[in-house]
Amino acid sequence: MINVNRILWILVLGFLSQGINAQTEVVEEQQDFSRYLEDQFYAGFGYNVLLGKPDGVVQRNLSYNLQAGFIKDIPFNQRRNFGVGLGLGYAVNSYYSNMVVSQNAGALLYEVKDVSEFNRSKLETHAIELPFEIRWRTSTADEYKFWRIYAGAKLGYVFSGSSRVVTDTGTNGFANNDIEKWQYGLMINFGYNTWNIHAYYALNPLLKDGTVLDTGEAIDIRALRIGVIFYIL
Repeated sequence: MINVNRILWILVLGFLSQGINAQTEVVEEQQDFSRYLEDQFYAGFGYNVLLGKPDGVVQRNLSYNLQAGFIKDIPFNQRRNFGVGLGLGYAVNSYYSNMVVSQNAGALLYEVKDVSEFNRSKLETHAIELPFEIRWRTSTADEYKFWRIYAGAKLGYVFSGSSRVVTDTGTNGFANNDIEKWQYGLMINFGYNTWNIHAYYALNPLLKDGTVLDTGEAIDIRALRIGVIFYIL
């Protein structure tokens, strides 16, 4: 004879088991959302465009940018796809042009020369950078391919700057103390999955106020950087 009470208990226990499993999955999913962070390491490269160049100054060779660092992801919402990022990084920037820098009685002399007079003329900086980003993305706890738009600002401290001129007879390089120590500007990074466009616009000049060419014309150049940036973790 069929034991109805036993069948009812089995059904009740089955429903309770399903409910517990469902609640466990929800809790695990919530825990995943409470834990996961995105895009905390970055590396990128790009091209430096000089804006505000004095008359006759043209860029030559590949003026490059290399950057890498760590940025702390701080989500604001439960889905964790909107928040801010605060970081610390390192960047090297080179600027090639026909503006040649030389030392003259302890001072630096800036001249615009014909490209036939030298092989390469480079201004180079090494900086510690502090990026700040407002972050939006379409990520979830288990989705690793998503759209992102990160916009903000970057403050950099140039701890080393130099000028170098290469001619047929040799190379002359030296520290350039006319480089502005504090560099700051606006930036935006956007893209999908691995490949992301990086753009940075400097708000202050590359060289200190009062730096002039041998003709007396002020040098008010600043950088526009266009490149790609990769995020990890």
